[in-house]
Amino acid sequence: MTDAHIGLSVATPVIIAFALMLYRMGVLQRTGTISAVLASVAIAAVLFIDR
Repeated sequence: MTDAHIGLSVATPVIIAFALMLYRMGVLQRTGTISAVLASVAIAAVLFIDR
């Protein structure tokens, strides 16, 4: 596993956690939270497979 894979494995859950935390605080709406989570997972998957 390269450094890039480790970085993706760490950064993606952090982004998801922040999105969920902001949703619970009332900062993000449900659609914004879902789109942030899906976008981060999609980007991580593409970059993880591409490397």
